[in-house]
Amino acid sequence: MIGRDRRPTNLMRRPDGRTARPHGITSVAPKSEAATIAADRAEALALTPVSDEIAARLDRFVELLLQWQRTTHLIAPSTVPVIWTRHIADSLQLLPLLSQAKKPAKTIVDLGAGGGFPGLVLACALADVPGTTVHLVESNAKKAAFLREAQRLTGASAQVHCVRAEKFVERPPAPVDAVTARALASLKNLLDLSAPLLLAGAQAVFPKGQDVEVELTEASKYWNIQSSLVPSLTDSQARIVHVQSATRQTAGG
Repeated sequence: MIGRDRRPTNLMRRPDGRTARPHGITSVAPKSEAATIAADRAEALALTPVSDEIAARLDRFVELLLQWQRTTHLIAPSTVPVIWTRHIADSLQLLPLLSQAKKPAKTIVDLGAGGGFPGLVLACALADVPGTTVHLVESNAKKAAFLREAQRLTGASAQVHCVRAEKFVERPPAPVDAVTARALASLKNLLDLSAPLLLAGAQAVFPKGQDVEVELTEASKYWNIQSSLVPSLTDSQARIVHVQSATRQTAGG
């Protein structure tokens, strides 16, 4: 289940150009897109196992997303065949980090939630955990409408806020335990954006790519960061920046 450290060793190249470790699936080129997605689903759930109930919620979410994708740009078209590994598993792998703190995160904020990654996926996985809410912050009205429909269809423990992230963080509806964002901004800019939440005690989990060390170096010029780099399960070159605490540097150091 989610939380086990299962890091395969052999790498393969996916259609979207990312590297990953196969789990009994040697190619992603079956007879049809549906078969391709089904194979990718099996790989993703082997990589980040979840209960049957959570898998069913995620199935409904993916089906809805693929329907909306025809008219609304929610994910890069090139990633549709690998939606489960590229997006679902990539989001699910954040769950163990959110439970590592002294107090497991119950109120989570996803800034720039977009197509629901990672926030809506996390909300599907945490739907049966009492007192848990994932706040999906998305200023684009079409994407916010999609997120509301996805929440309704899946029963995910989420609330959608169609506002700019800068406005939301100033007055969140409840004390925030954790903040996340995926493919939104540089680490320095993410820290600046989520500063009101971090300075109030929230932790952060930010998935990052191969330039994470450069981003950390730049962010460290402005922030005192207590963090760890966690290898990604879905991309051999990616890392997750897990920020336990962050404070702004004072003038002169």
